[in-house]
Amino acid sequence: MAESAIGSVLGNVSTLAVQETTFLCGVNLEVGFLKDELKRLKSYLKSADAKRRSGDELVATWVSQIRDAAYEAENAIEAADYTEKRNRLKNGFMGAISRYARLPSDLIALHTIGAEIQRVKRKISEIFDSANRLKINLDTSDVEKVLIGDEYPQDYGTMHQNFEDIDLIGFGDEYKEIVGKLVDKENITLSVVSIVAMGGAGKTTLARKVYTSSSVKQHFEATSWVTVSQKFKGIDLLKDIMKQIMGGRDESIAKMNEYEVGKEIHDFLLHKRYLIVLDDVWETDTWDQINKRVKAFPDATNGSRVLLTTRKGDVANHVQMPTLVHHLKKLDEEKSWELFSSKALPPYKRSAIRDVDEFKKLGKRLAKKCDGLPLALAVLGGYLSKNLNAQTWSNILSDWPATKDGKMMRVILARSYKDLPNHLRSCLLYFAAFPEDYEIYVAYLIELWIAESFIPHTPNHTLEETAQRYVTELAQRSLVQVVRRSRAHGWIERIRIHDILHDWCIEEARQDGFLDAIDKTAGQAGASSSSDNLMSYRFSFQTLSDQILPATPNVRSLLGFGLSSTSLPKLRFLRVLCIEDSTLKDFSSVIGRCIHLRLLRLRYCEGVALPSSIGKLLYLQTIDLRGTILESVVPNSLWDIPTLRHVYLRNCFFSPPPPARSVRLQPKELQSFALLLDPVGTDFRCHDMMIFLGQLNQLTTFCLFMHPNIPAEVLNIFANMPHLVDISLGQFDVLDKLPAEFPQSVRSLFLSADVIKQDPMPILEKLPCLVVLRLWGYKGQTMCCSSQGFPRLQELLLGSFSTEVWRMEEGAMPKLSHLTLQSCKKISKLPVGLLHLPSLDHLELAFMTQISEDDITLNELRRKGCEVHTYVRAA
Repeated sequence: MAESAIGSVLGNVSTLAVQETTFLCGVNLEVGFLKDELKRLKSYLKSADAKRRSGDELVATWVSQIRDAAYEAENAIEAADYTEKRNRLKNGFMGAISRYARLPSDLIALHTIGAEIQRVKRKISEIFDSANRLKINLDTSDVEKVLIGDEYPQDYGTMHQNFEDIDLIGFGDEYKEIVGKLVDKENITLSVVSIVAMGGAGKTTLARKVYTSSSVKQHFEATSWVTVSQKFKGIDLLKDIMKQIMGGRDESIAKMNEYEVGKEIHDFLLHKRYLIVLDDVWETDTWDQINKRVKAFPDATNGSRVLLTTRKGDVANHVQMPTLVHHLKKLDEEKSWELFSSKALPPYKRSAIRDVDEFKKLGKRLAKKCDGLPLALAVLGGYLSKNLNAQTWSNILSDWPATKDGKMMRVILARSYKDLPNHLRSCLLYFAAFPEDYEIYVAYLIELWIAESFIPHTPNHTLEETAQRYVTELAQRSLVQVVRRSRAHGWIERIRIHDILHDWCIEEARQDGFLDAIDKTAGQAGASSSSDNLMSYRFSFQTLSDQILPATPNVRSLLGFGLSSTSLPKLRFLRVLCIEDSTLKDFSSVIGRCIHLRLLRLRYCEGVALPSSIGKLLYLQTIDLRGTILESVVPNSLWDIPTLRHVYLRNCFFSPPPPARSVRLQPKELQSFALLLDPVGTDFRCHDMMIFLGQLNQLTTFCLFMHPNIPAEVLNIFANMPHLVDISLGQFDVLDKLPAEFPQSVRSLFLSADVIKQDPMPILEKLPCLVVLRLWGYKGQTMCCSSQGFPRLQELLLGSFSTEVWRMEEGAMPKLSHLTLQSCKKISKLPVGLLHLPSLDHLELAFMTQISEDDITLNELRRKGCEVHTYVRAA
């Protein structure tokens, strides 16, 4: 990964301000020299990488030295840039002196930086000398392509097929059979349906499709999906199930013990028909472990079910209740070709292929070689869709490995990985940092990638847009599994990677010195697991406790999951800190010194206080503290950071900065701001908050939740936020009316109030880009949606409405597909205008018992093919 390291370093250095100033004198020339040397080194790496992978240990050491030198050069250059940034931000008399004179402290810093650059220059010179001795040649071949730009159609989303439907190819009959077993009304006892097959055979894909089917959703009153995997804790699974079936605050559930959680689940499910999915079960006693202290899952003889997926037949047969075991068959030749061709030769590409028949002939032979394994077919097909060259296809066929299954899958993954551009290789290997079966929110992943400098700056596209296309590229290649898409934006919202690919990423990342994943439960106890020749700059720790994390001093990225009473070491060059579900010690004494930090994410952590020195982190792009209860007030110095792009704060002591400070806020690039707080007991100043929010005029995402109520004045700030795309606001008390104009760019709007007095539809229906609307609290008697209103709306939720008359003119909401009515007690019959909605195919009625099953509009919608789901409140 040295080539990727140099690429990201060069991309980052090009954005620094160090070249724009005369303050740094001769340091500028040295920085320019280092950049040129790094570019020259990069041109040697393709030749070196082939030798390294062939087992040449000397070359492997040489490649590692290049990466080390690149990072050391970046640290030195950034230290110079930091000195300049710090002085530019100083105020008053000392600020003026530092900007135009040479303070002793600055001269000392410059001398230190200059000496470090000289040391790196000598190291790079020695590396060039080594290249000659190792006979590593300069490679001046093609310039690496960046996966962005005009090669893609403008409507990128519609050119892709439905990933989920493609991945279900070949399982149609089995899908119907398993759904039938689950909803069988004659079998009323609690029973298990087990799907058994080897890794990569499509168990989870099939189970997910069954779980989300309309028949299953309608049949069961409560459902939950948990992934068990090889390392699990019964209490964690039970808490996850409880959150899904009952809701509830994470903080309250976290404090409950296993008995309390099991009892709550039992009592809730006792009178309900439920479905629990246990995905990827490895141990025979898993069911016993999660159902032992309290029989959390009662048999009320009402047809409740457990759906279980496993690689082991003895696991399926061990469960002590009626069990139906479904052995998943491999795909036959016909279905193998259907899946393979949907990936390798998608319809939008076939028209550009001159000799499709030749590709079909080769493709059928390649599909047969995959031995009916969907994962192998999908990944190979995704790789070949990017290499539509008959000779390439033929070469793969002739080089096919003799062994099957595990070895075959590794060869396919390695080939697909090698085909990726370097920046995408880094993005793929980064999945090694997450726990097995972890569901990844793409927005969080993208923030990590950007902080790591994996995403290059490209003309006419933001970094986030480029990264979104990288995710789509990986999905096209079947290297990630799409879990959910955003209806508002069309992009991929949540993903997972197959555990076979996850294991491969961990091994490859460790061998490359890219990242060490250290998991106490897997028997890894230290940070020495990477190759002897390579020092890792990134670490991921899982389930460690009562120790200082064993990371090397030069570590750039540190991720942690489920850490207990853990302290951070002194990490001078840290750029990424991402920790979840953990308890930290002495956090505030360490974090203020991490001046290179780009991303700080502490989710559901304890022992966290932000020091005032947080304002010294002048490169910080993302701070995410959702779910973490801070032990101190959020320092006002946070807003002195000029590079902030995303700020997410929750359950924190937050007071807006005073007006004098608000008007000179530094984060001009702030795109996302989410604040969830309870102002009770804090020094909350409404007027100051309005001034503070009014300065954030570049926001695209704004989320504000307050208890007991948001001040109604918040709605006035939208006049100064022309770029907003996503808005979430709750809970207002009384809103006389909505503001006359919302930002015209809004695509998703969530707004909740106890009372909205005036019909909100005449205002909201004029928003030209609105795709998703969730609205709570309108108490007027009538509501009207005009013809041509809501031109792009696809999803609408109306909650706690007191509307008695809902008029809907023909031509309104032409694209609405999903409609949810929840707790709207005055709506006793559905408006006939719903029949004029051409795209409506999904209607949910939640706690709407006043609407009769004989409702004329309801039955007419069903007759037209609209899926109708009804939910009643739990007893």
